[in-house]
Amino acid sequence: MIRYRLFHTRSFSAFSLPLQGPSSILFHIVQCNQKIQRLTGLGRVADARQVFDSMSHRDSISWNSLITGYTQYGLLHEAQTLFNAFQRKNIRTWTILLSGYAKHGLVDEARLVFESMPERNVVSWNAMISGYVKNGHLKRARELFDQMPERSIASWNSMVTGYCHCGMMSEARELFDQMEERNCVSWMAVVSGYVEISEYREAWNLFLMMLTSGMRPDQALFVVILSAATGLNEVGLVDCLRTVSTKIGYEGNVVVGTAFLNAYTRNGCLDHAVKFFETMPERNEYSWTTMIAALSQCGRLNDAISLYERAAEKGVATRTAMMTAYARNGRLCKARQIFDQIQNPNVVTWNAVVASYAQNGMLEEAKAMFFRIPLRNAASWAAMISGFVKNGQSREALKLFAELHRSGTSINHSSFTSALFACANTGDVGIGRQIHSLTIKTRCQSNSFVGNGLISLYANCKSVEDMSQDFGIMRARDYISGNSLVTGLSENHMLQEAQKVFDKMPKRDVVSWTAIISAYEQAGQVAIAFQLFLEMLARGMKPNELTVTSLLSACGCLGARRLGEQIHVLIHKLGLNACLFMCNSLITMYFRCGSLDGLCTFEEMPEKDLVTWNAVLAGCAQNGLGKEAIEIFERMQAAGFLPNEISFLGLLCACSHAGLVEIGWSYFNSMSQDYGINPLVHHYTCMVDLLGRAGRLNEAESLIENMPVVPDSAIWKALLGACRIHRDAKLGQRVAERLLKMEIQGSGTYVLLSNMYASRGMWEKVQEIRKLMKNNGVTKEPAISWVQIKNKVHYFRIGDKTHKEFEEINSKLHDLNRNFKATGYVPDTNFVLHDVEEEQKQDELLYHSEKLAVVYGIMHTPSGSPIQILKNLRICGDCHSFMKFISKIGPPKIIIRDGNRFHHFQDGYCSCEDYW
Repeated sequence: MIRYRLFHTRSFSAFSLPLQGPSSILFHIVQCNQKIQRLTGLGRVADARQVFDSMSHRDSISWNSLITGYTQYGLLHEAQTLFNAFQRKNIRTWTILLSGYAKHGLVDEARLVFESMPERNVVSWNAMISGYVKNGHLKRARELFDQMPERSIASWNSMVTGYCHCGMMSEARELFDQMEERNCVSWMAVVSGYVEISEYREAWNLFLMMLTSGMRPDQALFVVILSAATGLNEVGLVDCLRTVSTKIGYEGNVVVGTAFLNAYTRNGCLDHAVKFFETMPERNEYSWTTMIAALSQCGRLNDAISLYERAAEKGVATRTAMMTAYARNGRLCKARQIFDQIQNPNVVTWNAVVASYAQNGMLEEAKAMFFRIPLRNAASWAAMISGFVKNGQSREALKLFAELHRSGTSINHSSFTSALFACANTGDVGIGRQIHSLTIKTRCQSNSFVGNGLISLYANCKSVEDMSQDFGIMRARDYISGNSLVTGLSENHMLQEAQKVFDKMPKRDVVSWTAIISAYEQAGQVAIAFQLFLEMLARGMKPNELTVTSLLSACGCLGARRLGEQIHVLIHKLGLNACLFMCNSLITMYFRCGSLDGLCTFEEMPEKDLVTWNAVLAGCAQNGLGKEAIEIFERMQAAGFLPNEISFLGLLCACSHAGLVEIGWSYFNSMSQDYGINPLVHHYTCMVDLLGRAGRLNEAESLIENMPVVPDSAIWKALLGACRIHRDAKLGQRVAERLLKMEIQGSGTYVLLSNMYASRGMWEKVQEIRKLMKNNGVTKEPAISWVQIKNKVHYFRIGDKTHKEFEEINSKLHDLNRNFKATGYVPDTNFVLHDVEEEQKQDELLYHSEKLAVVYGIMHTPSGSPIQILKNLRICGDCHSFMKFISKIGPPKIIIRDGNRFHHFQDGYCSCEDYW
């Protein structure tokens, strides 16, 4: 019987080996080697060294195992010392030390080891090349690769993978095509490389080539190709892959099945996903999590809740998904309840709750949870930094980014991107350049998202040269990069250059088209934006949510309700009608077009989030629906949604336009008392406007003087406008003097003051203001009204006689004027701002732009159809009265959107009830 003592001492004398034959010694060495390997695998390198030192006989495996343990945990000095002591080093020993240095970024030391090797094999060459690749030295790796006396498939795969990870797909493809033999790793590297840079079509074609070659895709590759099919936004390809998966035996594979779920949900085919989920033979926690997340993202919160309740085992991931779903829909109380039920939340859960609070604007709560995380990872910091940026606290984001850098935690791409956007928001190009340098040091600059952040930084800081240069050196240019550059150029009023970038893009997908369409829409060239959209459809490109949202925004700006209705139909055809984000955009579009279909869309939505409620409150405010806004606000609270600053802004604005002074005061006070929200200057502006319109000018002035926030020009303009309505020239002059000191170039203050003097017949004062405007180089913005007839927009200015149908318009206008005078209409010449005779004043009133536009609309709009007029400035009192008379005899409804709000005229009444 052979007896052994435990290996606890360094000396060989601790052993008792009665049998000293070769078999016994060999058995002892094998046992010790196994123990060394086991201990180093557990991180117990010191214990492994004790075993090594206690061995009477050691072979190369003993030495190599311990050297491997040292290099694995970064103990390179110990590894080098042991390496030097080993007299019978073999190729494996040299290769282990080489790989250790390379693993920890010491590639020069690794190269010295490589050069010192007495002999090398293909494994040694591969180790050195792999070291260069993993540390981003692709040029040196390629030089060594070209010098190799012989190459294995691993040599080729290492280089191809390195190129793919850096987005250098042309170099990767060149080597891949030269390979005489390929395995699954080879195909996986190139296919995933194309997917990473959004070259989904190339990835798909390569996958077909692989199938033709007879290679069977493994599970990982199958999941990646599903990502390519998702990126192509072609559900037919996903269905084809389901057939392939059945043939190769993956129909019951839960990982592949969950990848199919992802593909369907990301292609907007939620119903397909639900059916597939119900037929899956096996589901794991990730399958349930995927479906819960997809349902909530598409606004189907109730379905997500039902699915969550069905889950037999609610693990941390499932609970985290449901918590995020509640948070996404503004139901923070329910989200927090689920979080509190998780006994041992992991870092992903902690990060999710931080993001939940941040995305709902509750930054203090987000910060509190962030600092409670037991062990933060890179994603924790990224969530908090992103939260600051998205909530307009870019300075705080940069402070936290600096703290992250000092902490020594690795900085991920998301944190870099958020920090760059924070610099873009603050205009701090200096800090942005420092972060740019840091991305280069950490080899993150080749990431497309970081590159896009750099483009946005330099675009916002008007550094067009840096922006273009950064785009030029980006290796992994994707469609988002093109989008960023197009957007950056357009924001710098370089739309032609943006168009050139778009035209030069070798391949365009929906992101590219959306970028250029949005650029024209934001530049106000809406007609070109719609032309591009039609071209996009003609090329067979399917628009996504962002494309359609840009068009809805354009419809809202134009007041093109009919065009918006057509896009609404398109949304149903595209299957986007269940998307919460899209429904919110529809609500905003309808309200901005003066259409109460915004309320209908709101009522039909199965799920709503805080953005939904805020959009309806803002729409009610714009359209003078004060009582409806109050009802919506009460319903929002009853549904469990906590109002935020934007909610109260819409509510107070609605109260202002409806003259609900006491109710407005009550809600204003409840902001801080009941919800802990400190009113911003915008909320005070609403209150000043509310008090001012009600004639309580002294209270309004006192509120400005005593409010805790610094007043801006908008709040003083609100008070000046109230002085104009109530003809308080003394207070108006005092307010105007303040405004003129704040903004010399704006014409609004001069015009309001001049109009106030004119309404009181103070013509000398009017002349003084006009002279002051001339001396300061200030010009008055001309009043323009426009009406859309079919697909053409017709513009009118005051007294405009250039329209080709002016004679017919003039004749119709005079006929209406005579008829209205006979039934009680009296022109209000107080709105004529020139010192002329009464008859001339009436004649000038007759040719106001909105009167010309509405008459033209009557002439060319089918009987029974409403007429919509848009005006850049506020409608005057006389035109307001004129429209009420027209609504008695003319079209069933006249909608006028002026510079402040909507007026809905019908049967001789206006929705504003003469309070505007």
